[in-house]
Amino acid sequence: MGRVAVYGAYGHTGRFVVAELRERGYVPLLLGRDREKLLAMAEPGLEARPASVDDPVALDRALAGAAAVINCAGPFATTAAPLIEAALRAGIPYVDVAAEIEANADTFAQFAERAGDTVVVPAMAFFGGLGDLLVTAAMGDWTAADEVRIAYGLSSWHPTAGTLAAGAVSRERRADRRVRYSGGRLRYHDDALPTLAWEFPAPLGRQDVIAEFSMADIVTVPSHLAVPEVRTYMTTTAAADLAAPDAAAPAPVDERGRSAQTFVVDVVVRSGDAERRISAAGRDIYAISAPLAVEAVERVLTGRTRAVGVVSAGAAFDAPEFLRALAPHLSVQAGA
Repeated sequence: MGRVAVYGAYGHTGRFVVAELRERGYVPLLLGRDREKLLAMAEPGLEARPASVDDPVALDRALAGAAAVINCAGPFATTAAPLIEAALRAGIPYVDVAAEIEANADTFAQFAERAGDTVVVPAMAFFGGLGDLLVTAAMGDWTAADEVRIAYGLSSWHPTAGTLAAGAVSRERRADRRVRYSGGRLRYHDDALPTLAWEFPAPLGRQDVIAEFSMADIVTVPSHLAVPEVRTYMTTTAAADLAAPDAAAPAPVDERGRSAQTFVVDVVVRSGDAERRISAAGRDIYAISAPLAVEAVERVLTGRTRAVGVVSAGAAFDAPEFLRALAPHLSVQAGA
């Protein structure tokens, strides 16, 4: 198997990605800005390659011999573009786990024409990638829809330091305004976010959610699907956890380092009076990002892609097949 570079390998999600690569027989190359943290996790057989994103020469050295690169280091507003540039110079695919709406939009805007035949997949994670795969699978033979709604039923949300830092960057970039995808484009606003009830599949059931709690799906879904309205929702309890001034990081409870958090992602696609629904359930939103990202890399490296250039998960891969491949980590129910 080939060597796959992981930038931000010592971060919370990066460690899950490194473990997933090793389980699948790949040799991870440990990349990041902090030499000491990299060396601390460089077990026998794992090579540490420190490199700062503001040093193109160091990035080129770090990616030498890599078959692909997975970027797990936020804020992605800072790391995505330099690493994509380096991947394009090396001629290798790039995948990231960015949940930053503006950073993902930047990737499409800045690299759509420049990527050529190199596959660049932003937001290949719980937020952005999973929702896009579910929406694409639900669409099926529909070529367009009137509305997509994605509801996140998180039992809790203990954010990592990276999540908090990325959120701060996004808020600064949008001047503390909120963002939605409506009328076929991203729109910034100051409207209050309403709370409503959402009927999740059993056993979660009816939950209060914050409407228009926008996540990366509002970039990934409309990047390839003809849908003018994409709305995402978040359970109020999880939103409160994220906003808490003393928010605690995820605590591992099993041998894989996963937290006890559980989730349900419930998707409704509407075209006229017809609706299609699909849901996915699993555990730990950070841990699940690892098989999502690594499965994407594996499919790119084995020629199982539907498109090249800058593409979202649903455009790049056969969505139903991809979701089936995640069966050890994810329970998917169509028509729920």
